[in-house]
Amino acid sequence: MATRALDFYLPEELNASLPPEKRGLRRDHVRMMVLDRVTGDISHDHFFDLAKYLEPGDLLIANNSRTIPAVLHANWIRNSELIVPNVEVRLARRCGEDLWEALIVAAPVKPGDMLEFSADLSAMAIAEKGNSPLKIIEFTKKGTELFNSIYTLGEPIRYEYIDKPWALDYYQTIFASHPGSVEMPSAGRAFSWELIFKLKRLNIQLDFIQLHTGLSYLLDDSYHQTPEENVEEYRISERTMERILQTKAAGNRVIAVGTTVVRALESAARNGVLSGTTNLYIDSHFPLKIADGIITGFHEPQASHLDMLSAFVSEQHLLQAYNHAIVAGYLWHEFGDMNLIL
Repeated sequence: MATRALDFYLPEELNASLPPEKRGLRRDHVRMMVLDRVTGDISHDHFFDLAKYLEPGDLLIANNSRTIPAVLHANWIRNSELIVPNVEVRLARRCGEDLWEALIVAAPVKPGDMLEFSADLSAMAIAEKGNSPLKIIEFTKKGTELFNSIYTLGEPIRYEYIDKPWALDYYQTIFASHPGSVEMPSAGRAFSWELIFKLKRLNIQLDFIQLHTGLSYLLDDSYHQTPEENVEEYRISERTMERILQTKAAGNRVIAVGTTVVRALESAARNGVLSGTTNLYIDSHFPLKIADGIITGFHEPQASHLDMLSAFVSEQHLLQAYNHAIVAGYLWHEFGDMNLIL
């Protein structure tokens, strides 16, 4: 199913190419546009003032998945012969202890071919993913040992609006603790410990789930990956789900920090499974059961994330708000500004 995501014109200068810290801002000092779900009213603020819009008893749920450096380089070998040196390999999704889906950039790798990343790490292409440029590769290491090698050899995925390579630390939230995301769950990036402690003093709670993000862009416009094809692994602890249900029962709000959190929470609400994989597609026709609001970044034209936002607020209000954000000079993408929809 093709997404019907909203389209608009985004001026190039609104793509945030620098982390806020490199623009002379603290993480939590990025701008924040606040959008009223019901009326469509908009106000402008900064993220460190988040508490003004929340109430005691509200519960924020964030994603503590840690970004891995998912871009690796390998020698491409077929029948023991070097075909091409230094081929780019983008990890797309973990399928098992030693299995990953991967995008092998500009190299027609076939099952049976070897990818040699270093003297002590290689992988074999074992299958092609149907209707997709992705290959399934099997590494010679597994589990923690494999992650350690990936952290040693890899670098973070960087899209064309980022001019220069930034260190992996810039692609982490402060609370990231479970490695597995190939792209940063960026809605949580603006949180600082100072802000979290301020919220706690006001009895606004914060808890965590994990959803490991997959590769969103396959570098080939002839492959449009729909949300249903983008399967992601998530985990919600029983204790966290209990807190969520208690918050709802008490008449307080559950606010998702990011589209990844909405996807995990609504998947669990729909299928009753707290840990597993999800390909849930959320749009304006989807009845949200858990998330009462969302903190998110600004999403590019036609991104499927916009379909999800239309489950919170009408497409008309959303498009109006985005046009306001463009006129007001808000910055887009993972290093950009924030949007609170409540």
